[in-house]
Amino acid sequence: MPVTTTSAAIHIAPVVVKTFFQHGKRRAKDIKEGRETEDAKNDLFFDEAFHIVQAFIEMGTQNTVESLQSFTNTHVPAPPWAAVSPVLIPLSSCNRAADTLIDWFGPEELKHVVGGERWWQVRGLDGVDGEWITEKEYLDSTKSNEKKKKLSSDDANILRMDHLETVMLYVHGGGYFWGSINTHRYQIIRYARKFKGRAFAVNYRQTLHELQQITITSTYAEKHPNIPGLVRFRMYLPHPPPGALHKAVPASKIVMAGDSAGGGLCVTVLTVLRDLGLPMPAGAVLISPWVDLTHSFPSIMDNQYSVKSLKGLICSLLNTVPQDIIPQHGFLAKPSALWPLDPLPKDGGRVVPSLSTPPPKPGHSDTLKPTKSRVSNDDSNINTGNRIETQRQMLKDSTPSSSGESSGSHENQNTKTVGAGERTPDYDIDRWEPKPPKVLMDDPDAIPLELHAQIQFYAATEQLCHPLVSPILQGSLGNLPPLYILAGNDEVLRDEIIYIAHRAAHPSDYPARHGVLRDGHRQKENAERFTTPTKASQPKRIVGMCHVLTVFAFTDSAKCAYRSVAEFVKHVSHHDAEHLERNPFPELHRPPLEIPVATEAGEHEHPLRERATKHLRRSQDGEKKHSPDKLDAKLYKQNEAVVNNEVKQGDVDLIPGVHRKSEKTLNHDNPNQETDVPNVLMIRERVDIRGVSRRMEPPDQIKVLQIRPGQLGIIKEGPTRRWLEGQKIWDDRYEHAAKKAIKRRAKMEASANRMLDNARLQGLIHEGPQPLHRKPTGTSQNKVERIQDDRRWGPLDLDDERPPPSAIAKRRDTHEALALLKKSIYHTAPVTHTTVPKLRVSDAIRAALDPYDDPNKPPQQSVSEQQVHARLIPIHGLRLWDNIIRQVLALDASLYFGKETSKKALKSTKQLGESLNAIKSDL
Repeated sequence: MPVTTTSAAIHIAPVVVKTFFQHGKRRAKDIKEGRETEDAKNDLFFDEAFHIVQAFIEMGTQNTVESLQSFTNTHVPAPPWAAVSPVLIPLSSCNRAADTLIDWFGPEELKHVVGGERWWQVRGLDGVDGEWITEKEYLDSTKSNEKKKKLSSDDANILRMDHLETVMLYVHGGGYFWGSINTHRYQIIRYARKFKGRAFAVNYRQTLHELQQITITSTYAEKHPNIPGLVRFRMYLPHPPPGALHKAVPASKIVMAGDSAGGGLCVTVLTVLRDLGLPMPAGAVLISPWVDLTHSFPSIMDNQYSVKSLKGLICSLLNTVPQDIIPQHGFLAKPSALWPLDPLPKDGGRVVPSLSTPPPKPGHSDTLKPTKSRVSNDDSNINTGNRIETQRQMLKDSTPSSSGESSGSHENQNTKTVGAGERTPDYDIDRWEPKPPKVLMDDPDAIPLELHAQIQFYAATEQLCHPLVSPILQGSLGNLPPLYILAGNDEVLRDEIIYIAHRAAHPSDYPARHGVLRDGHRQKENAERFTTPTKASQPKRIVGMCHVLTVFAFTDSAKCAYRSVAEFVKHVSHHDAEHLERNPFPELHRPPLEIPVATEAGEHEHPLRERATKHLRRSQDGEKKHSPDKLDAKLYKQNEAVVNNEVKQGDVDLIPGVHRKSEKTLNHDNPNQETDVPNVLMIRERVDIRGVSRRMEPPDQIKVLQIRPGQLGIIKEGPTRRWLEGQKIWDDRYEHAAKKAIKRRAKMEASANRMLDNARLQGLIHEGPQPLHRKPTGTSQNKVERIQDDRRWGPLDLDDERPPPSAIAKRRDTHEALALLKKSIYHTAPVTHTTVPKLRVSDAIRAALDPYDDPNKPPQQSVSEQQVHARLIPIHGLRLWDNIIRQVLALDASLYFGKETSKKALKSTKQLGESLNAIKSDL
């Protein structure tokens, strides 16, 4: 059954019931034994929500990629109290962003690592969907009615929100292959309300299509078209292109933000902007950013299951107590024509013992699917007649004589004291820092494994250690704007999040591994060039919370996170660069800022919002309920005091060269002073389940910060075997579906060949890649069917390029690839075509009989790019989730069974039942 609202309800309902009874049983036992632990799951609401989200993601892995993408990219109407105005970022902006990336990569890396410069510019739609988002109560009602009369209400709202200076550019998460602005809209609305501004969200294309950085950069970078030979960049938001309705937004008023994959993309875009000298945003908010796609950090394995007792240890060994929402074996999928590349494992399997002793040479994007020339050139590396060496034997010749350590622990240099631009180490980088598809083994006497399958949706296995794919491997993370970073203590990505925060704040203490500096043409230069610490790398480690805690907006720690993010956004966007150079932390602003919570109590002022929550604000015993805004403001002010005390005690990192005993540096005792507390570089905090912060332990007591750079960004045995274990289960479970997918691919490929033959018979003329921006000479059938000046390339322009095998741009064996091909031939052709042929009658009949096609209009493009509009069910699952969250938000989330009387616990349960009944009646 595909992922739909109905199937999700059927799958999740038993989980809700099971969790309810298990929670009561567990809490009753804890109370009886007098045991109270700091666990977010002690709260029934969080326990239920955690398992609902976990069950939904697990259900997604049991369906095809297309099914999950379709569900999570289904258009969901915005709530009536929010102003959400859709816009289209034009192809011209995408082209200018492409020029930015082409400049960053350079010709050699484009050819050998990316696979070309055209395939990732091929797209089905005429641009990228985006949305301006704010609260309706923030709209300017004094805008001229003359303009509004000529515009739709959505367009008029763009003008009415222009007075809101601060803009959050939000990049949603979803494992790089699912999710959309629809899944994250309610979170973005909440941010906009908290910082009293507006947000701009981007519906970037998902994996299996392109380099995703192109879409984000297209929002941010614009090339000036009138300066021949020179490339001058302006900002899309600061300098609106023709037809855009918004006023220019200065870069100093823009704050980037993203969660999970979106957080990783934010880091990547920031480094590209920095490297090319483009204007930087005022700051960035990174919520559980995924920055290491090689899974080389310990928490990937350690945080999969909860180990809090001997019983917990036994359960963890039995793989029965997951503590994060990420699936046990990672993101897998039911086989389809689109994914995986090999629906059935080929001879030998998806992971096999090494076929060659030397690691693969750097810079080959086609290692998994080599060309004939590559095979002949690499024959010398294959030990056809000799025994394959073990990892220890492979490393023996390259081990310095002064050390007898194995590969798992060896590194001759103390990398914590070695400068980022120092010489190459006295060991063989290729052997000590194996590149994919080689796997670093736990047992040095084992024969290393090799990956013969693409393990991540986002990129080919060989590309996972590229600094744009895994930004933890950037040559330097210095010279970036202020960062605000959130991590859940129980999430599997915890270690890489903590590490990237420290890499940014202390570039010289946490250098890139030497293999990255050698292989990346920019990385060694960056390590020597960008040495200024990135200020406000402020990691908040949320105790007891899982991946992307902001999803669980009703918890105290999430409320604290939303408020803290809002104050950070306001601080960095309301002050100039000189002020932020002195102090990027809102907690250290002088005089301390007052949070106007009284005005924010208007959260329930909209009539429909009032109707949705009024029954929850009635107290059965007359006790007064606090508004969520007052609660998070109170938490923020408490935590502000904690931060100032840390500064007073000297428990924060200062900028290099500043002495801790300087009165000027740590002048914090006078709350009425007018000058901010200066020279603070980094504040590390732990936040408990009640949203109260305390000082995080110093770096020398944080285990992950002791890892040597040479051990990072390397595919290791543990995560590899865990992925393989899950993939074997999926191969057995979905063998029939895999065979059907193979047949489907053959059928699709035949259809593609027939389409091309018929198009040529109808007059298709394709000249191939030509100089860009030439005027098309062909004629159009109508306004829709035309050659577009800004559409540079199409699927027929990729003969000499080698995109990753998963990219649909050059494929002909999937429904999505056929839809893209048909649109580029018959409807919106690139400038490399000189004619737009008319659809043949036989093809028109086939299109009429195909539920995915239409003879009179362009076919629906991939659901990862084009939003789906529900036809039958008016209430989408994402809306149901939002309803539940909003109901729970009105309850007292600080109620814990272990601390309150059984009477209040019972009342809390009754209130939850009333919430669900209210949702049902509203539907």
